[in-house]
Amino acid sequence: MSTRDSPAQTGDLPPIGRPANSALLEAGISSLAQVAGFSRGELLAMHGVGPKAVRLLEAALESQGLRFAD
Repeated sequence: MSTRDSPAQTGDLPPIGRPANSALLEAGISSLAQVAGFSRGELLAMHGVGPKAVRLLEAALESQGLRFAD
């Protein structure tokens, strides 16, 4: 899937950018609850997911009382 074909935002995920969103979708991740099952390192290892996306995801997780698996 090209990033052009990927939506800018999916489910309850924050707007983290098309490349990061596409990487999460390709990994089968479409919700914050699913993101919480991964560590920061696992997310950063995904092509398209960078430090800024991880910071945005962390803030969204915290607002829902969730956190990364690490």
